[in-house]
Amino acid sequence: MSLFMFPKPPVKPRFPVTESRALPGGSRRQFLESLGLGFGSVALTQLLASEPSTKPIVAPHLGHLGPSNPHFPARAKRCIFLFMVGGPSQMDLFDPKPELNKLDGKHLPASYGNVNSQFLETDPLCLGSTRRWGRYGQCGMDMSDLIPQMHQHADTIALVRSCAVDSVIHAPAHYQMNSGRVLMGFPSLGSWVTYGLGSESQNLPAFVVMAQPQGTPEGGVPCWGSGFLPASHQGTLFRPGSSPIVNLASADPQFDRTRQRRILDYVGTLNRRHLGAGNSELEARIKSYELAFRMQSEAPEAVDLTRETAETRALYGVDNPRTAEFGTRCLITRRLIERGVRFVQLYSGGGPVAWQWDAHDDVNANHERMAGATDRPVAGLLTDLKRRGLLDETLVIWGGEFGRTPVSQKGSRGRDHNATGFSMWFAGGGIKPGTVYGSTDEIGLHAVENRAHINDIHATILHLMGMDHLKLTHSHEGRDERITNVAGSVMQNLVA
Repeated sequence: MSLFMFPKPPVKPRFPVTESRALPGGSRRQFLESLGLGFGSVALTQLLASEPSTKPIVAPHLGHLGPSNPHFPARAKRCIFLFMVGGPSQMDLFDPKPELNKLDGKHLPASYGNVNSQFLETDPLCLGSTRRWGRYGQCGMDMSDLIPQMHQHADTIALVRSCAVDSVIHAPAHYQMNSGRVLMGFPSLGSWVTYGLGSESQNLPAFVVMAQPQGTPEGGVPCWGSGFLPASHQGTLFRPGSSPIVNLASADPQFDRTRQRRILDYVGTLNRRHLGAGNSELEARIKSYELAFRMQSEAPEAVDLTRETAETRALYGVDNPRTAEFGTRCLITRRLIERGVRFVQLYSGGGPVAWQWDAHDDVNANHERMAGATDRPVAGLLTDLKRRGLLDETLVIWGGEFGRTPVSQKGSRGRDHNATGFSMWFAGGGIKPGTVYGSTDEIGLHAVENRAHINDIHATILHLMGMDHLKLTHSHEGRDERITNVAGSVMQNLVA
């Protein structure tokens, strides 16, 4: 499908095409379909606002945001979100629970309260962890044997053990982890960040998303949508494989850049005839064509891993079949961040349940597969960012939409969904390294100390990027909306 296949305008054109304005090939739609300039697929539309919104983002007396004018000095200029789809098990990765191991096979004591989950039967049995644990780094952070490469980064990350969301169902939890709400249609975190700060690159998207080859997460495209923000702030989906941006190069050699530029200007003139007030989708389409034209020269180089040394490729596990796919995406991420991309989100998990961190049947088998594919690439990314001097100004986030239960599902060695207490970690970008924030109860079911609701997590992320979550607002249907809705506080103990 061509990038230039437009939906029909919802209203009549204000400037009807007369015979004197007749277009090659018949109608305007046919003309655009026949151009074949190869500026990318429909997935490239509505990519980027290369500058912050031209409308006030906050109350007029607070002024405009932007890279040179945040609410306060930013600790992080860019963000990488490593999203582990399905729900990693906190008590098998970062939150050891000796008391849970003592209760293994026994009914859950009533003193721990109810388990709010999706598939559990009444009166479930406790399920201890069989992982081997150790304390790593000078901080003595607990980590399991599932993530051996991350052991070296114990003094780099800040571990939050008390995360919480409001849903135990995948899609609503995906939406909330990304947008702060359990319903689809609200702007994602990446969209808010680029809306507030714009892009550092004129030739690449500000917000890039890379899904797993097996499929997108259950929440789908709304997870990186722009909601009621201008459509140009939605995420740009890079496809898996050696050509993340398909059809970017022209398929017809006669369309050199001079000719492309001339035709693109003409298409822009046609589009602007239909550009009425508030038509953010058409405005985004116009911007996407301009960006795609510029990307033809820079994007292929940005994703060309042959320019990397053998040592760097080995660091990310690119040449190892087990880690090659996720390692490739992590290495592309570093290259995009270097070139000014503001926000990159990588998904580990998507498609069939077997390719998610959704360990309903056998938590060990599932997590050995998923952690085995991601541990080296993630550790390699942190190492590479640090040695290149990028980590200090890059906020890296690792986590899923929720965690797992301390009880077994229907007597198996699997765990169900748990939204009331799970782990995430943060690194770089003003985070206090070697820190453990918050805790869960003795079995890892509920957050009991310094509960970190998703509203608090989003407030902290924006704070590190120089934005006050109370002031980063957008007027929508008569209400000043923000990503944290009416809640959220910055977790000051995480800030260096």
